[in-house]
Amino acid sequence: MKPQLIAIDGPVAVGKSSVGSLLARRLGYVFFDTGMMYRAFTWKVLESGISIEDEQRLCQLANTTKFDFVPLQGCYLSPLIDDEDISSKLFRPEVEEHVSLTSKIAGVRQTLILEQRRLAQRGKVVMAGRDIGTVVLPWAELKIFFTASTEERARRRYKELLERGENSSLGIVLADLKKRDEMDIHRTISPLKPAEDAIIIDTEKFSLEQVVDKIYTLAVNL
Repeated sequence: MKPQLIAIDGPVAVGKSSVGSLLARRLGYVFFDTGMMYRAFTWKVLESGISIEDEQRLCQLANTTKFDFVPLQGCYLSPLIDDEDISSKLFRPEVEEHVSLTSKIAGVRQTLILEQRRLAQRGKVVMAGRDIGTVVLPWAELKIFFTASTEERARRRYKELLERGENSSLGIVLADLKKRDEMDIHRTISPLKPAEDAIIIDTEKFSLEQVVDKIYTLAVNL
């Protein structure tokens, strides 16, 4: 039997969403990028006017926020927040700037992790993030951890920004990625690291299709 839950972890711009969505489509599963949920909540925080520094009020806001998941593109699930689809707002610069700050708050993470586990109860889910195999779904039958050099990831993210019509520079993107990595790896709550039983894949060495093929083969032969 194919695994009901597949966890894909790794740093920013390592290819989790691209691979995860294609893999889910091939398996007939749904795909969810947990980073989108943190972005959605960050957008709500900014709209509410609550200070990013006010952890108590941010935790209260997380507890009173209604989260749900709806198909966005085929197997790709998008987060709804208080019944509102804000998928078009998740990559705004102000969200990009603050998402690491909101996602490192323990109470916020605990609330969102419960919602992510609720989604996983449906089964046949490919879930991507930074702590899926270690914290959110440590019981997932197949765990993958992606790596790639910071420079390669910066090039990928820079290309994404240009395709979305956003102005930036490769140097700025590289500096931002290094900052995000530092925060993700060294945060006290759910630091970025591979699960002990995760399979490590360097996405810089393979094409998108090759990475999908590798994980698909692992899934059907588990």
